[in-house]
Amino acid sequence: MNNEYQDQVEGRNAVLELLESDRDINKIYISDGEKHGSINKIIALAKERKVIINEISKSKLNQIAQTENNQGVIAIVPPFNYCDVEDILELAKSRNEKPFILILDGIEDPHNLGSIIRTAETAGVHGIIIPKRRAAMVNSTVSKVSAGAVEYMKVARVNNINEAIEYLKKNDVWICGTDMSTDKYYYNEDFTCGIGIVIGSEGFGMSRLVKENCDFLVKIPMKGRITSLNASVSAGIIMYEVVKQRR
Repeated sequence: MNNEYQDQVEGRNAVLELLESDRDINKIYISDGEKHGSINKIIALAKERKVIINEISKSKLNQIAQTENNQGVIAIVPPFNYCDVEDILELAKSRNEKPFILILDGIEDPHNLGSIIRTAETAGVHGIIIPKRRAAMVNSTVSKVSAGAVEYMKVARVNNINEAIEYLKKNDVWICGTDMSTDKYYYNEDFTCGIGIVIGSEGFGMSRLVKENCDFLVKIPMKGRITSLNASVSAGIIMYEVVKQRR
């Protein structure tokens, strides 16, 4: 069902967010049988937007599904529309705000990517930069975990993270890396300027070159025996420090 020309969004909340956004939808598959709750809102919105609705058996829907809990609805959509890094800077400029950008250096777990996108959208992040290789891309799992936030978030998928960092630096964006080897705590740094926050991969952190290209590094204090946080949790803590400082 899923090929290079289409992707799918699964689950009631994610499909509702999709219908309320301006993204194109090829068709929506709905499990046949009795309709309860939000599924009726999905049907009404789909009819309003003139989106094709196909009712199929629950077993057929589960065969098509890419996630474990489709909640009886799957939307078939064109592939995610990635933007350019320049588009992220333009969005910040249009809002008359200093750029607030996340740079994900090799986040491979789509659940982590979805969680980061969800938090980033609530925190007012202007855009997220991800690499094309050895990293999760936006797919149905990411869309579902983000609770539809991916429909409102600019994501740039680049060939080279370091080149993107250099471009941001030339546009007055300071690059902050998260790394346990530094002695600087995140809450003592200034995030009121244009900022790009680098979150490293789940297992290995930032690559050596990306780390060297950061303007400064920060860490989150650890008091337990476990010496690292989940990447999406780390990202959330730093993002909301930016929110706090920019109030």
